Amino acid sequence: MAALLLVFAVSYLLGSLVAGVLYSRRRGEDIRGRDLPGGSGTYRQYGVGAAVLVTVLDIVKGAVAAGVGLILAPEATWVAMLGVVLGHCYPLYFRFQGGGGIAPLLGALLVAAPLTLAGMVGTGLLLIPLYRATLQSRVNLNAVPFATAVAVPVGLLLATRYGGLSDLLAGGAAMAVRAAHLLVRPPHRRGAESGQP
Repeated sequence: MAALLLVFAVSYLLGSLVAGVLYSRRRGEDIRGRDLPGGSGTYRQYGVGAAVLVTVLDIVKGAVAAGVGLILAPEATWVAMLGVVLGHCYPLYFRFQGGGGIAPLLGALLVAAPLTLAGMVGTGLLLIPLYRATLQSRVNLNAVPFATAVAVPVGLLLATRYGGLSDLLAGGAAMAVRAAHLLVRPPHRRGAESGQP
């Protein structure tokens, strides 16, 4: 039990290091005043280079959290997955206002269930251009959430055979809570002139 609590605590604190917030604060701003602090929001606010950096850092923290889980509680890596995704979505260091959790989920799966992750990513990469060419103009939903909504069930099927089911369920549950929270209470978008962090 002590090992599980330690894994959760370390993973949550790692997850709370939200790269998009840290990057924007280095620029004297807080991205959360205009957008969510994940890769997509960073791309919209700061461009491709910043988005790649933020995404890679958030993936790395997910991978490190899963690595900690494998070392301290190899039978329960789902605890690390839950902790790192919750930390990213509800970061201790940033008033519990973070991102959606996709990048740390991918990073943790890279360590805990790489074959399941490969199937999910492959599904997403196939769907995104197809969706953009056919449905995006009518549905008016960004391609990444759409692809994720399809890729996660595919991942669940793959996980029953290749491993990572509990990890994916734990991370997916944390992401679902955050998505529901954002739908019910969208974040307040401060005007750029307010100057508040």
